[in-house]
Amino acid sequence: MLFRLPPEVLVLLIPVLLFALVFHEFSHGWVANRLGDPTAKNQGRLTLNPIAHLDPFGSMMILFVGFGWAKPVPVDSRYLANPRKDMMKIAFAGPASNLFLALIGGILIRFVGYTGSLTSMLILFTQINISLAVFNMIPIPPLDGSQIFSGIMIRRNPQLVMQLQMYGPQILMGLILFGMFTGVSIIWSFMSPFVNFFMFLFAGI
Repeated sequence: MLFRLPPEVLVLLIPVLLFALVFHEFSHGWVANRLGDPTAKNQGRLTLNPIAHLDPFGSMMILFVGFGWAKPVPVDSRYLANPRKDMMKIAFAGPASNLFLALIGGILIRFVGYTGSLTSMLILFTQINISLAVFNMIPIPPLDGSQIFSGIMIRRNPQLVMQLQMYGPQILMGLILFGMFTGVSIIWSFMSPFVNFFMFLFAGI
């Protein structure tokens, strides 16, 4: 739980995490707008102002549980020329944006070296963005990876897609709660090899 962390860590962690979430949602809306859907733009979501993106309950969860979320960007597939493929692109924009931020963080780490508080902040920034990207690529609703997975599998196995859409949120919450109460995170076991790979690729750590 984040509120148990030392204040000096929270001072760095919370702004970094909030910015990563806001940039993630902004990127969904920006790509949707580029593909012809102005819904996010019309609702004032094409901004990096956190007030436009933050979900009150999701923000509280960041503090008390250690994970959270921003308000999902609205997308209206009726505006899209190719709804199936375009929805996959919009979904991928969020994780891709976090990997882009992580790449910038990794380059700066290599540039400034591995000493001092600035490097600690950059490492935290890079790790959070990689973790957010990898987490959202898990193919379980309501995560972005489920939209990408559904777009690929809908013609091959629509029944599987339907089942995941129906039970995915419960499965995801069950995995999260299991990790919280047992200390054994199945999700992190899946994520950690990818997080470590991108940390090494981007920052050499």
